[in-house]
Amino acid sequence: MPSDGRLVVVGTDTDVGKTVVSALLVQGLGASYWKPVQCGELELGGDSGRVAGLTGLRRGSTPPCVLPEAYRLAAPASPNQAARDEGISVDASRLELPAVEGPLVVETAGGLLVPLRDDLMQIEQIKRWELPVLLVARSGLGTLNHTLLSLEALAARTIPVLGLVLNGPLHPANRETLETVGKVPVLAELTPQQELNQQTLQRVWDHAKLGDTG
Repeated sequence: MPSDGRLVVVGTDTDVGKTVVSALLVQGLGASYWKPVQCGELELGGDSGRVAGLTGLRRGSTPPCVLPEAYRLAAPASPNQAARDEGISVDASRLELPAVEGPLVVETAGGLLVPLRDDLMQIEQIKRWELPVLLVARSGLGTLNHTLLSLEALAARTIPVLGLVLNGPLHPANRETLETVGKVPVLAELTPQQELNQQTLQRVWDHAKLGDTG
């Protein structure tokens, strides 16, 4: 990970495991967590609630902590649509990085080309943050196209990529292809876990390479 422990966790798609990877990084790095835009699942606490539950981290503003979202939108939809449903528009000034000391894990909503506003894509906001990216992808069928397209989009905007995390059953051929063609390292392969908690996250962290990158 970067020396200051500050990075953005992005995904190739919805439900690829960004939140679990974010929790893993939060615990391993002793980082604060920020989900700028939450769409849906508000009654369950959203992704911030899940990270807090998995890591034991408290909500608040004193690091390390789970920071409050800039937007909590009810609809499980893209941010531009979820905001439109509530008669508002996402204000980019509210998406500036929080003034919190120490390591910080930022988790985006959805994929890179998801609109935050009709005129503001997620990847454009990531570029503004000037933080390196960890890309989370599925391990199995279909991941080559999704992942390589995501890497191409990041490269076109000169956004630095720390590496990949693959979620799902091991698929050595896909890993090899992504490292060879995508020219980025696979830093961890996370297989399905029967139970997720602080102990599970620690075991996964100890066996992964996530703490060893530059």
